[in-house]
Amino acid sequence: MDSKTSNILSLPFRRSVHLSLATTIRQYINAKYDQHPDMFRPDLDTIDTIRNDAINVREPHSSGIKKLQAYAAQLVWIGGKFPIDIGAEFTWYPALGYNTERPMVRNNLKYELMNVLYNLASLYSQLAINTSRSNTEGLKTAANYFSQAAGVLSHMKTSILPELRMSDPPEDMDEHTLESLTQLLLAQSQECFWQKAVMDGMKDALIARLAARVSDLYNLAGESAVRSEAISSAWIHHMTAKHHHFAAAAQYRAACDCLEKRKYGEEVARLQDAVLCVNEGIKETKGGYLNKIVVEDLHALKRKVEEDLKRAEKDNDIIFLNIVPPKSELKILERANMAVARVPKQVSDPYEFFGDKAEFGPALFSRLVPFSVHVAISIYEERRDRMVNQNIVHELENMTDQLHNVLASLGLPGSIQAIEKPLGLPPSLVQHAEEIRQADAVNRIQKSFIDIDKLRAADMAIFEEGVTALAAESDEDQQLRARYGTDRWSRPDGKTEPQGAKLWNQVAEIESYFESSASSDAVVRDKYATTEDLLRILSGSDAGIQNYVPSGGQMDMREELRTAMGKLRSAHSDAIRLDSKRRRKVASLKENAKRDDIKPDILKEAARLERTYPTTTIVPAHFEDFFDKRLDKLYEPEIEALDKDAMEQEQLVTLLERTNREFEAQKQKGSSRANREREQALQRLDSAYYKYKEILNNLDVGRKFYNDLSKIVGQGFRDVAKSWVAQRRMEARALEEELSMPTLSNLNISRNHTPVHNAPPQGMYQQQPQQGYYGGMQQQQGGPVEAAAIQSWAGAGGNVQQPQPMPPVANPMGGMWTPNSGIKFGGGPSQPGSGSGGDGQQQPAQGTWNPTAGIKFG
Repeated sequence: MDSKTSNILSLPFRRSVHLSLATTIRQYINAKYDQHPDMFRPDLDTIDTIRNDAINVREPHSSGIKKLQAYAAQLVWIGGKFPIDIGAEFTWYPALGYNTERPMVRNNLKYELMNVLYNLASLYSQLAINTSRSNTEGLKTAANYFSQAAGVLSHMKTSILPELRMSDPPEDMDEHTLESLTQLLLAQSQECFWQKAVMDGMKDALIARLAARVSDLYNLAGESAVRSEAISSAWIHHMTAKHHHFAAAAQYRAACDCLEKRKYGEEVARLQDAVLCVNEGIKETKGGYLNKIVVEDLHALKRKVEEDLKRAEKDNDIIFLNIVPPKSELKILERANMAVARVPKQVSDPYEFFGDKAEFGPALFSRLVPFSVHVAISIYEERRDRMVNQNIVHELENMTDQLHNVLASLGLPGSIQAIEKPLGLPPSLVQHAEEIRQADAVNRIQKSFIDIDKLRAADMAIFEEGVTALAAESDEDQQLRARYGTDRWSRPDGKTEPQGAKLWNQVAEIESYFESSASSDAVVRDKYATTEDLLRILSGSDAGIQNYVPSGGQMDMREELRTAMGKLRSAHSDAIRLDSKRRRKVASLKENAKRDDIKPDILKEAARLERTYPTTTIVPAHFEDFFDKRLDKLYEPEIEALDKDAMEQEQLVTLLERTNREFEAQKQKGSSRANREREQALQRLDSAYYKYKEILNNLDVGRKFYNDLSKIVGQGFRDVAKSWVAQRRMEARALEEELSMPTLSNLNISRNHTPVHNAPPQGMYQQQPQQGYYGGMQQQQGGPVEAAAIQSWAGAGGNVQQPQPMPPVANPMGGMWTPNSGIKFGGGPSQPGSGSGGDGQQQPAQGTWNPTAGIKFG
């Protein structure tokens, strides 16, 4: 039904382009999941089919409802399987506003869902406007369609829009636009109930309450529309006119009820208010924005109300003589609301319609592990590794370092070895030297330093790539701001825009990571520098080590010395055993953590959650209790054992210090300088061995740090920054195009354009009557008035053209001015005999301007 033959509006469809969503999903499964994409070949074929069916719904036919609902339901379902930014660039053209030929492209599943649901609401509204409203059954059907359209838009506003994760939602689907359209559709649904009540001959009091509610809803729609960037002036005038129309209709029906109840004074007062309301509505007809039928309805109502007012005033003045109350004393009309935003069950709860024999068929990719489960697995593994490494391993290594520091401060085991074996090399030292030679310790450490430098350089390059992109965006924005001025270039700069501010904060955070890591790297290098010479000695031959370790003299092994040394040797052996036990425990913990595969158990938990809460989308937070129980069961005993280890070490250190004091007291009685030098050399080599172990551990930690940092600076920062910069550049181009558009005086919004440069010749300042949009009616205004029809986009008539930018007005003088041509002012009075062959058309005066003749316009 064409908008020219209807007094209500419908929503136009949004347009999309073909996209192989299956290709994107296949690539994502192949890259991110451990399941092969070929397992889901039927699902991949189906998703493309149902998308094509949905985006090709372009006509108001009821068969399109299921196509749109089915695709929307599958989008909701796969939203739990894949991330919102899966990698598909969805392209959609706006339906309302002045940018309907400028598509918006976004990598966002929720954006796709919003567009599909919007088209579903559009379809419902177009089905309503194409339903015959000449009988009560048709009115009930139309009201139901309008209520469902309003329900879909309301669902979009409350459930989908908050999860859209877009800083710039489409203008025709932002909060204000959705609210306005929802109230508009509810108003039209209520209007159908009002019309049905009139058709059924209901009482005037009920019809008045229904009309008052229609007026309220149109008013709410208009209030939200003025805050929208997409709803046209024509639609706003339409809403305002209908608001006043139904306010007048409500008062008129209330007056009829007063007449029936013999309240003649109140009847006159309400008719007077009805006249005021309808006159306000008629004011909206100026400018030619309103639909012809809406205008006719207003004038018809005005005639009827004025006739009844004239009759009522005459009867009251001559016969009834009732006091006419002022408007302030009139009782406010009650409202009878019949229109309710009803969300179709297929939209609000799509999971109920999945199944082999259900309306939407089986849910696609049901065998694919939900994306949220993969996220949950990553969260668990990160939490597990943090618990094992920081809460357990780190504590054990700290205690071991403390023990080694105590041994080194006591000169153990060098003081014992120098006495027990004054010549040659102690067996433990030979064993340590062999281990270092087998590991090629020096080259291994140097190679690790090179590897870490490469990892750091790669991370830094990735980070600088993201920073460069942000800096380039900032420079471009400042240049454009300087070009257009801060008043016109109104968008926030990159450092204050929420996503941009987050990225710049991330820059400072990552820079602090690099600074702290550089400091840690320097500490490890210094540690190696102080130990390198000793490690090279241990890496050499036994003969070289013997040359480094001087021989000692033979000591008199008195009974007291032998007893004290035996006690100290026993305590030192306990310390070595404790160190060995801890190293095995750390290795075992790390190995067990690697073997801790949570996937089978978490899949069972996910299946349980899906059975228990079938309508709830699974998110990682649902697994928190499951994580806590598993971590407590596997690793809490190890954490509790730390206190026992610390107590055991404390007792051992006390024993070592006591026995060492006794040993030192006995040793002083027979010690020689040679023995002391040998003792110190052996102690340095033993300390170098443990320092080597410590350096290896530091290097492993550094390597892991830079590998983890690579994910942060790559996926977490650079990729996000580049995506954001690309989006900002698209926004900048769009804003530049908008600022470069011609002024409104050069825009033609009428149905059939007549290009300015093809217009018939006129005087530049001569006012010509304009032909109205409807029929041959002409209007003469003080300035040009551009009429626009109230557009429904639903009928079989010609497509109503959206407002388009027009080229600048062509030069009416017909060419470039030259000094030889003089100055001419077109449209002057015709000179005698200068007419053109009898057609009566006025020609510009010829010749060069004479200063004594003055200046004439028109």
